[in-house]
Amino acid sequence: MVAKRGQLSQATQDRILPVAERVGLEERYAGRGVTIAFLDAGFYAHPDLMTPRTRIRAYYNVLTGDSGVEHLVIPHPSAWHGMMTSVVCAGNGYLSGGRYRGLAHESDVVLIKVGSLSRIRHDDIALGIEWVLANMVRHNIRVLNISCGGDYEATYLTDHLSRMAEAAVRQGIVVVCAAGNAGHEPGHPVVPPASAPSVITVGGLNDEGNPRLGKFSTYHSSYGPTIDGLQKPEVIAPAIWLAAPLLPGTPTAEEARLLNLLDAAEDHELQGILAAHRGVSRVLDEAVGREPYLIRQIIAAQLHDQKVIDQHYKHVDGTSFAAPIVSSIVACMLEANPGLRPHQIKRILIDTAQRLNHVPVDRQGWGVVQAAAAVRAAESRR
Repeated sequence: MVAKRGQLSQATQDRILPVAERVGLEERYAGRGVTIAFLDAGFYAHPDLMTPRTRIRAYYNVLTGDSGVEHLVIPHPSAWHGMMTSVVCAGNGYLSGGRYRGLAHESDVVLIKVGSLSRIRHDDIALGIEWVLANMVRHNIRVLNISCGGDYEATYLTDHLSRMAEAAVRQGIVVVCAAGNAGHEPGHPVVPPASAPSVITVGGLNDEGNPRLGKFSTYHSSYGPTIDGLQKPEVIAPAIWLAAPLLPGTPTAEEARLLNLLDAAEDHELQGILAAHRGVSRVLDEAVGREPYLIRQIIAAQLHDQKVIDQHYKHVDGTSFAAPIVSSIVACMLEANPGLRPHQIKRILIDTAQRLNHVPVDRQGWGVVQAAAAVRAAESRR
């Protein structure tokens, strides 16, 4: 059957549920009064963080020493990953009419660039944590999200990166780390800082995009025991079928816009649109002159392959995006009870998590994070 106009993109939008529906958190809390810091390869001042008010409190590049939000207006290729992790956590869904907003959509953020698209170095992540420690009071940083990992496995007893992560926790910052995506590899290594004892390490859950389906399995995330014999991850969170923003001004975003334009067009409009947008996509350029039903098939295949939701968002996967979900839950817990310390936050998340009966403990730790239960437990300790 050939899809009709707009049918495919609407079906994708219907399937990709907002995070709040995935983890079951009510809207009473949104990370108000909490600043979340992010370490990543790069960032962009996305409208979901900047409109209607600027919630980016600071930006710093450990590689060059540059600082200031003015450095975040150019869509550099290295910016996409950090832009996505920060928006999944704290974006307000401005470009989706509020649909794809993070749980901590009223929190402030601090963005620290510790690498590039091609490489993030072990020692530069440590430098990023050092900057956070030096500026935590100034910016009220309570949560640190690290969706990147070091170069190698190392014992936390001597590894500088691990020791910096431990120092951040001792200073009162809740450090949340992505476990990594090497669960299918021999040894499934968990590298610093995710292997540090006091951080909250997050693995991936695959709930098929909708927990109401009741189909739960693990994502191919890394898992312990670590080189020090520690259980990692502590919890798992959704790591697939997650809405994240496209980096504006890039070829990927331009192609997504064209695909959505074509998908919504009438059959008699397709050739004109294709002709007017030559050079955007080689695959679409080859569709010029073909019958409408064949063009529809090409559009459908590209929407699927590029994981396009609409002209502003795509769906992504990886523990890089599971960790920000937990960070956003932590921000809501701290809004509910600002007096909680990192070890209390971690214990609550562990105590309220629910294990999957058919999944080995090593793969899931204490189980699937339960956002509503964790926030209620935080409230009860006031």
